[in-house]
Amino acid sequence: MNKKILGAVLGVAVLAASSAASAHVDLAVGIGVPGYYAAPQPVYVAPPPPVAVAYGYGYDDGGWRAREWRERRERHWRHEARREERWRERHGWD
Repeated sequence: MNKKILGAVLGVAVLAASSAASAHVDLAVGIGVPGYYAAPQPVYVAPPPPVAVAYGYGYDDGGWRAREWRERRERHWRHEARREERWRERHGWD
């Protein structure tokens, strides 16, 4: 019985020692040496020149988007007109 208790205590002690050993505590001592620190001189960089930016959606009369939109709408309207004309001819609505 004593041997079993002694073995259990020894096992617990070994487990406790291994967990304490894995804690890994570092101790560091730093000695500061006073020195001279000079900040670097600021460097002036000229700002970039302004850039002209034009905002818009292309609705002006000379823009390609407006022209493309008008052409597309006109094609669609002509197509619908031809389609309706054919329907009227087929059904006798002259």
